[in-house]
Parts: sequence; structure tokens; C-alpha cells
Amino acid sequence: MTVTVPEDVEAVVYDLDGTLVRLTVDWQRVETDIASMLREEGIDPVGLDAWAMLDAAEDAGVESEVESLIAAAERDGAHESRRLAFADEIETRLPVGVCSLNCEEACRIALERHDLAERMGSVVGRDSVAERKPAPEPLLAAVEELGATPERTLFVGDSAGDAEAAERAGTRFSYVGDGPTSY
Repeated sequence: MTVTVPEDVEAVVYDLDGTLVRLTVDWQRVETDIASMLREEGIDPVGLDAWAMLDAAEDAGVESEVESLIAAAERDGAHESRRLAFADEIETRLPVGVCSLNCEEACRIALERHDLAERMGSVVGRDSVAERKPAPEPLLAAVEELGATPERTLFVGDSAGDAEAAERAGTRFSYVGDGPTSY
């Protein structure tokens, strides 16, 4: 599980869920609840995951309600999260931060719960900037908060979406583990 940090890297940004911790979120229940909300708006959610449903909710003008539902589930899941082994390998020589698809508050709850918060010079969640991963803006915001440059930043994550975000932001990337676990 070890990730090698190149000598010329000046900061490391980590994905949260699946990399440092595992949030305990019942995504099936969340998707069912979102689907009900979308049906009330006349939108057929069949075949959509939570993130595609969030996009559909935005188009229907009910994004804030759906976002609130997702964020509440993530905050609850952060309180019940479990620390993953890789959290013990967080870089200690360089500035480090988190860039996550989870809401910022859930990230902070999980980091506090597992005694990781004090190490983080930046915490950027889905709601911290206007775009969400795999768009580059969240990762670039974390890099900027750490005072680093994208070219000399390593982003460590567990999903293909993390790899895409790194490519789009111009950072280096390393999978925690053997490769993508999800999008």
C-alpha cells in the first residue's frame, strides 16, 4: 500500500473516502431518497447514480435539497467512519491536504474522529468550490491552499475519478492500493 513520494514534490493531497478513511454511508438508501425527490419533480432517475442524480436535481432546480440529503448522510457516515491502514502513511515532511467528493464538513468530522485533522493544511470538499471532482477546480484549490504548484504536487486516491482529476489539474497521481476501486 505504500506510495512513494518523489523527491521534487512539494505537497501531497489525499482523497479521503477509500484512501484515508471509509465513511459509513448507506448509498443505496441515499439514492432511493434522491430518486423519490426527482420523481416528484417529474424526472425519471432510473439508471442514475447519486452523482448523476445530483446533476439532474440541479437541472430541475432542487439541487440544494438533494445536496442537503447527501451531505447529511455523509456527516452521519463520517461519525461512524473507520480509519484505513493507509492513514498511517500520510506524508510528514511536506504540506498535506485533502480533496474529496464528500462535503467539506463530513471530511472535517472524519479527520477529527481519526486524529488526522491537525496534519491537514487544506481540506476541500465537494461543496468548497463551484465544481466537484473529477473537475480540476477542487484539487487546484487544495494545491493553492498548500502554497504548492500543480506540477510539484502528488495527488493520492483510490478511484478513476481521482486519477482524472489529477490529470485535468496537472498534478501527479498515485493510487493507494492496486488501482481504481470505483469512479
